[in-house]
Amino acid sequence: MRLLSRKATCNTHGQDSSYFLGWQEYEKNPYDEIKNPTGIIQMGLAENQLSFDLLESWLAKNPDAAGFKKDGQSIFRELALFQDYHGLPEFKKALVEFMAEIRGNKVSFDQNKIVLTAGATSANETLMFCLAEPGEAFLLPTPYYPGFDRDLKWRTGVEIVPIQCTSSNGFQITAPALEEAFQEAQKRNLRVKGVLVTNPSNPLGTTMTGNELNLLLSFVTEKGIHLISDEIYSGTVFSSPGFVSILEVLKDRKCENSQVWNRVHIVYSLSKDLGLPGFRVGAIYSNDDMVVSAATKMSSFGLVSSQTQYLLSALLSDKKFTRNYISENQKRLKQRQKLLVKGLEKAGISCLKSNAGLFCWVNMKHLLSSNTFTEEMELWKKIVHEVKLNISPGSSCHCTEPGWFRVCFANMSKETLSLAIQRLKSFVESMKNQSHHQMLKSSRRKFLTKWVFRLSFDHDHREPEER
Repeated sequence: MRLLSRKATCNTHGQDSSYFLGWQEYEKNPYDEIKNPTGIIQMGLAENQLSFDLLESWLAKNPDAAGFKKDGQSIFRELALFQDYHGLPEFKKALVEFMAEIRGNKVSFDQNKIVLTAGATSANETLMFCLAEPGEAFLLPTPYYPGFDRDLKWRTGVEIVPIQCTSSNGFQITAPALEEAFQEAQKRNLRVKGVLVTNPSNPLGTTMTGNELNLLLSFVTEKGIHLISDEIYSGTVFSSPGFVSILEVLKDRKCENSQVWNRVHIVYSLSKDLGLPGFRVGAIYSNDDMVVSAATKMSSFGLVSSQTQYLLSALLSDKKFTRNYISENQKRLKQRQKLLVKGLEKAGISCLKSNAGLFCWVNMKHLLSSNTFTEEMELWKKIVHEVKLNISPGSSCHCTEPGWFRVCFANMSKETLSLAIQRLKSFVESMKNQSHHQMLKSSRRKFLTKWVFRLSFDHDHREPEER
């Protein structure tokens, strides 16, 4: 008799991905400037630690919010007892206004159409439960966030079919790639229920173009399927082109009274834009009342605490603060990204041109001894164990081309990032020297071989001695 369920004993969580294995190696030997200066630097974690001082300054100036007080009176008991899974109305209002502000107020959101979840992980999984049955599929453009293999599939039984994107056009989605993925799903007898994209992209650090967004809307309209736009990095766009939400495209195309209006859903979170992953604040936004109703009921399994909602409703309602925070945070992200890109360039390593996110999509193809994923993994192991940097290999993101890596830059100090760049630069130089040394050895070997052959030839063909 089985004592444990299949779910408990199966190995489909994705924890054996190199994305997670790199974290495990880091945790065994974490870098610390004082205690462990030769440890592994964590560059595989997309955290935003650049603007904590702004948040801490606001907390210091607003002790009532942090102390769960209202007009000087404690509301701790009230918050401790509140358990309505619809969420605090004042927080939902503040959240949708913040989402609109990030999008330049070009679109607005209805607080009655938002469902609070314990982070974007919960939001994406909840949408899978709402939109698909086990064995049905969602199409995802590659490369994509490695955690989706866990978030979308593990408990729901939903399948992922990749939309194969390539470096030839900066990994943008094309009509042939969409159709090919759809046909592939049909070959596998999978019913396609929708497309899920991250915009801005994780791991590319790029915003989707207007052409891509319009292409996606036309595709899901034609096929009669859903579109999920994961927009958790929308506030991290630090240079042009700016961010365009799928909701903005829907409104521009006047889709309000069409069927596709109810089949487009947005996922959002405060984990990246505000740098608060530990607060577990995510959200689903949908125009479909049935999806909102079902997702709200499901949110009972992953609620956002009332204390968190109260604190953040006060913070997000401070418009002067949010305006300054968004602007300053984007400025800092731009400076930090520039530091990484310039540093890598000096090491002879290029990056995909990016304008958003907390990471760069880095091209190390020239460091591979052969153009294979086996060699990519060998290079990754050297970088983790010898260079002592944890970065994410492209294969963990289902990239179709070996040699790409996601490298995070916002979860560490400027000094630590500079050290990481120096370590990588030294590694590349040592590889060049090693390669040069091998070339010299090879040419010397060839020369010796020719010389020995020549001596042998001369000996065998010399004139006969006079007798």
